[in-house]
Formats: sequence, structure tokens, C-alpha cells
Amino acid sequence: MADNRAVIREFILESITESTVGDDEDIFERGLVRSMFVMQLVLFVEQEFGISVTGDDLQFDNFRTVERIDELVTRKLAAA
Repeated sequence: MADNRAVIREFILESITESTVGDDEDIFERGLVRSMFVMQLVLFVEQEFGISVTGDDLQFDNFRTVERIDELVTRKLAAA
């Protein structure tokens, strides 16, 4: 299986005009995506990794960077 961060980064890059994004770059603060993109990220994460994002997981901060999305995915997979 591919590295989670690489898969997440690829999804983000398909949705923006930039050709690279660092794992710790805040994609919202940089203006690369709008807040509505969070819903696309949630759906992507649920489908790609087979997890449910609910309750406290839905905090905006969990989706700001590739690193934070990966931490959420790792935490959810470990709890499953």
C-alpha cells in the first residue's frame, strides 16, 4: 500500500493549481483551497482509508495539513 501522506498529497494536488505542497503547509491559510474543500477531504479520507470521520474528528484543524490528515487517519485505523 502507498504511503498515506503520498496518497493524501496526491488528492490535494489534483484539486489545486500548485505542483507541490509540503506535509506541514496549511493549505487553507495559504489560500490553496477554500473551507468547503474540507467536505471533499472528509469524503476522500473515508473512502480511501475505509474509516468513519465523526464527532470530534470533524474539527477543521484535522484537515489543515497533509501531516494532520495523516495523523487522523493513523489514529482512526489504530482504533479500528
